[in-house]
Order: sequence, then structure tokens, then C-alpha cells
Amino acid sequence: MKIYGPNHSNINPYHNQKNIQKNDAKSTGGAHKPDQLEISDKALKMQQKDARQTYVNEIKQQVDNGEYNVNTQETAKKILNFWKV
Repeated sequence: MKIYGPNHSNINPYHNQKNIQKNDAKSTGGAHKPDQLEISDKALKMQQKDARQTYVNEIKQQVDNGEYNVNTQETAKKILNFWKV
């Protein structure tokens, strides 16, 4: 029975990843795509401080009065749809 030495390609996975990135850079001409972030119009509206604070205050008032109701069916559907992706 022959026992071969360790597989040197698995000893330093960082080195392997570095080589893969170099090869990718060569194949794309050295240009990397910059990261991008897109924010929806709805999210931008929610970030407006006045509108957001008004919305938060309304919900706080509903909770304090015991009037805040959660639609459990709709919440469950949204959770399931989120995890199905």
C-alpha cells in the first residue's frame, strides 16, 4: 500500500482563492464591477424623517390604546414568500 503526501492544493485555501481571483481579473481585463445599491421609491419615502416619525407615533398610539391589530395570515404569507426565494 502506498501512502502519498498531503494534497498541497488544499493546504492553503487562501492562496488558491487568490490565484482564482487573479485569473478572473485577467479574463475580465482587470476591471472589476463596482458594488451597486438600489433603493426603492417606497424605501426612500420611509426614510424621510417627518413621515417616518408620524408613522411611528401612530403605531405607538394604537399599541397604547390596545387598537393595534396584526393580520397574522398576511404576516405568515409574507414570511413564507420571503423564504421561498
